[in-house]
Amino acid sequence: MRYRIVFCILALSLLLSACGKGTTETTAVTTNAASGSENSSTTEATETTETPEVTETTGTPEPLRSNTPVILIPEASGDVIYDNDLASIDASHLDDGYVMAKYTGTVSKVKIQVQTPQDAVYTYYLHSDYEAFPLTEGDGTYKITVYENVEAGTDLYAQVISKELQVRIANEFSPYLYPNQYVDFDADTQTIAKGAELAAGAGSDLEVVTNVYNYIIENITYDYDKANSVKSGYVPNVDEILHSGTGICFDYAAVMATMLRTQQIPTRLVVGYAGTAYHAWISTHIDDLGWVNGIIEFDGTTWKMMDPTFAASQSEKDLRDLIGDGDNYQTKYKY
Repeated sequence: MRYRIVFCILALSLLLSACGKGTTETTAVTTNAASGSENSSTTEATETTETPEVTETTGTPEPLRSNTPVILIPEASGDVIYDNDLASIDASHLDDGYVMAKYTGTVSKVKIQVQTPQDAVYTYYLHSDYEAFPLTEGDGTYKITVYENVEAGTDLYAQVISKELQVRIANEFSPYLYPNQYVDFDADTQTIAKGAELAAGAGSDLEVVTNVYNYIIENITYDYDKANSVKSGYVPNVDEILHSGTGICFDYAAVMATMLRTQQIPTRLVVGYAGTAYHAWISTHIDDLGWVNGIIEFDGTTWKMMDPTFAASQSEKDLRDLIGDGDNYQTKYKY
C-alpha cells in the first residue's frame, strides 16, 4: 500500500484565523509503507493463530471493531451555573472535559478566555447560544472570563463575568471526543457518516486513521484563495469542506478530527508552528502508541507526524528540508 503524504506552508494572521499564503505549485509526495510494499512477505498461519469468533446462526466472523458512530453532545444542564445579566457559565460537566458559556447582552463582539492550570490562555469568540469550550490541560484550576467589546471598531474590551473552576476530568480523553467550536459536529453532520463509511471493515483504530487520512489527502485540495482572504474568527464547517473538496490547514484538521472523534478515536486539533509558519494539524491517540503528534510517513509500524495538509504542497526534498525530524513542530494550542 502506498501512503500519500501532504503539506502546505501556512501562516494564520491571528489565532486560528487563516493558513499562510502558498506560493509554490502543489506536488503530491508519496512514500512506500514497509508493510505494504510489493516485496512484503506473508507468513503461514500456525495452529495457535487467533481467529474471529463465528456466530452459530450465520457463520459470519464477528467484526474486529464497530464503525457505528458515537456522537457525544455537550450539554448545558444547569446543575452548576454562574451567571449575571450579560453572560452565563455552565460548569455542570467539568468532569467530561468541557465548560459551556453564552452571552446574553446586546454587544455584537464578545470574547471568552479559558486560562488553563499551566497559565496558557485560549481566546474564542462567544455567541448568544451555549457553546462548549474544551478543558485541554487536564485537572487543575481553570479561569473562565467573558469580555464584551466596549467600543465598536476598537480592540477595547471590558470584563463581563469571571470564574475560577476546580476541574477533575474523569476520562483524560474526553476533551478530544466531544465537539467544540473548532471541531463542530452534531447528529446531523454528514461528515460523520463519511467517517463511518471509511471505517467500515477496519480491523483496528490504526486502520481507521489510515483510511480517513488517505481519503482526505486524496479528495480535499488546498484552497489558496481562501488562505489569502479568510478573516479573523473563521471556524470550519466540516460538511461544507467535505462537499466542496477544498480547504486550508484548519479545515483539513477539523474534518479529520470530526471523523476520528466520532469513531471513538481521541483526536486533538493542534495549532502551533511548523518552523516559523503558524499552522494547524492533528494529533491522534492510538492504543499501544500513545499520542501521535504529527505524520510525515508510515513505515508499517510507526506514524511520524500526522499532518493531513501535507498532500497539497511541495517536493519531497523541500518537505524534508522544512520538517526535518519533526522537531520544529511546536504546539501552542490544543482543541
